Amino acid sequence: MNYRLFGRTGWRVSALGLGCMRLPTLGASENVDEPEAIRLIRRAVDGGVNYVDSAHGYHGGRSEVVLGMALADGYRQRVKLVTKMPTWHVKEAGDFDRLLDEQLGRLKTDHLDLYLVHSLDKDSWHKVRDLGVREWAEKAMASGRFERFGFSFHDEYPVFTEIVDAYDGWTACMVMYNYMNADARPGRKGVEYAAQKGLAVAVMEPVFGGNLASPPPSIRRIMDGGPVKRTPVDWALQWVWNQPEVSIVLSGMSTVAQVDENLASASRSGPGALSADEVRLIEKVAAAFTGLQPIPCTSCKYCMPCPSGVNIPHNLSMYNQAVMYDRLADSRRRYADTKPAERASACTDCEQCEEKCPQKITISDWMPRIDRELGTGAPESKGS
Repeated sequence: MNYRLFGRTGWRVSALGLGCMRLPTLGASENVDEPEAIRLIRRAVDGGVNYVDSAHGYHGGRSEVVLGMALADGYRQRVKLVTKMPTWHVKEAGDFDRLLDEQLGRLKTDHLDLYLVHSLDKDSWHKVRDLGVREWAEKAMASGRFERFGFSFHDEYPVFTEIVDAYDGWTACMVMYNYMNADARPGRKGVEYAAQKGLAVAVMEPVFGGNLASPPPSIRRIMDGGPVKRTPVDWALQWVWNQPEVSIVLSGMSTVAQVDENLASASRSGPGALSADEVRLIEKVAAAFTGLQPIPCTSCKYCMPCPSGVNIPHNLSMYNQAVMYDRLADSRRRYADTKPAERASACTDCEQCEEKCPQKITISDWMPRIDRELGTGAPESKGS
């Protein structure tokens, strides 16, 4: 295992961290296969992983419980233990202590190494900020309940910098980052900004939720023509590890075989380890994926707000991902989880958005198609 510095903490953490959002299950997400999950977690730690990450809501609350079981028998002392505060359950200041106490109980520990405020965006940040989360964290750290404090993030770059600059006590941030979203939410700019401020940068979704694991044949041919033979997952991981600003790459692994594969990848990783030709190959792959995008949306959001309440960029993105990555089932689940008022089905064909769209997308034509195909049909494949 290779190790990297974790911001200004002085910690040396494994290049690969274990995210406990995709533990093996026996069907439903909350029905974790406990013996196999414990075996998987311990296999990762025995392989050199010293950073494990969970959250209050993962696996319907079972992730923290199973992780606590796995860290018995001396494993707790071998890792940096991280979990996250569920901001959506915070209604008043007293919830900070209530939730942390619950999580420490689930994890069977009296302290965390790092506690993250989960899934911050503009609204949730302002809520917890105004409830005094910074002052509360200082007291909780002074009492030894957790050593360091940070946040995970899901919003745009200006919101990211606002949060980073709002508190000198941040230790770490967790961001989604991969070669397909290097320029968005908060993208390379955000990674570099956080690192310049001394924050550790933990990367989630390096394989874009699995979208980059099984590329269509046209993309695979580009990869196979490169100077080095790698699996699609290894290409995605190495692209992130290649960047010195990144402190750790988190992977949610569901099988011991995936653990072994990712441990092997981590052993080959390092800042600047990719050759210039390999970097160019990944750029070529990203461009090819973009070329499969059926709707030329750049998520500029000039179309918003929609007078009918439709989340236009979200609907376009779900359809694009279904086609580009051949992940129709995933997009259908995301569509079903979208609030009804924000789905494409709520479009009234007023065409106001089309007047503002710089890409001249005929949005009113796409909305009924998106609703139809994410609900019952299948988008036309463009990756063969």
